[in-house]
Amino acid sequence: MTHLGTAGTFPLGDRTVKRIGYGAMQLAGPGVFGPPKDRAQAVAVLRAAVEAGVDHIDTSDFYGPHVTNQIIREALHPYRDDLVIVTKIGAKRGEDASWNPAFSAEELTSAVHDNLRNLGLDVLDVVNLRLMFGIHGPAEGSLEAPLTALAELQRQGLVRRIGLSNVTPTQIEEARGIAEIVCVQNQYNLAHREDDALVAALAAEGVAYVPFFPLGGFSPLQSDALSDVAASLEATPMQVALAWLLQRSPNILLIPGTSSLGHLRENLAVADLVLPPEAVATLDGIGSKTSAL
Repeated sequence: MTHLGTAGTFPLGDRTVKRIGYGAMQLAGPGVFGPPKDRAQAVAVLRAAVEAGVDHIDTSDFYGPHVTNQIIREALHPYRDDLVIVTKIGAKRGEDASWNPAFSAEELTSAVHDNLRNLGLDVLDVVNLRLMFGIHGPAEGSLEAPLTALAELQRQGLVRRIGLSNVTPTQIEEARGIAEIVCVQNQYNLAHREDDALVAALAAEGVAYVPFFPLGGFSPLQSDALSDVAASLEATPMQVALAWLLQRSPNILLIPGTSSLGHLRENLAVADLVLPPEAVATLDGIGSKTSAL
């Protein structure tokens, strides 16, 4: 039986969570839009995750929209005292399933209230401000106005802690002049390694780094080296990719998502998977080759 505590814990604001959590994005329909094909299965996956010891769930009310949070509430409310639910604001969905910026104070306030209502909460544990200055990743631009609006919601008691998503180091520094930042959520995985230095800097400061798309996102990681290492360890390539992240830095908190009970069990089993040094060296080389292209 997998014990998630084997992978360790790390602070997330004033809470401490296990390093393997759960990302709820895939509980919505195709393209993270509309209802899932099997709502009962989505509820079952959430309940199984928490029963297995997951105490960190990542979500957003723009998943669906509203769908994922409503499923979380159906599955888990009233919530366990040790469960930390992290959400994000800063975007909204168009009727065509597009992802659009929603940065105004009014939009951010509405988003916080949407999350509170659909999750069935009086206060949100952690809210990540997701920036959308760039289409394909972080891009420079001031976050002073939206973060000031979020900090006001924190002062009102609707938000306990604040994090950032899809941000640059410059934006993180600007943010710290406005509010305490407890986590950063950016794209990072075996092949997407632009944040190597940032991960290390945040680790030195005791700040959590939460990689989204830890398995490659909509284009799953594909690598002969990854497949070879996985075969040698009798694990799946995705398990090895997650284990690499766990061993990469102690401040990395994983939020792999799935709508499958089988894949959930595989993801959580990573707590017991230790990569030998030669495997880590091989996997490190994947990022080096990708960066050189």
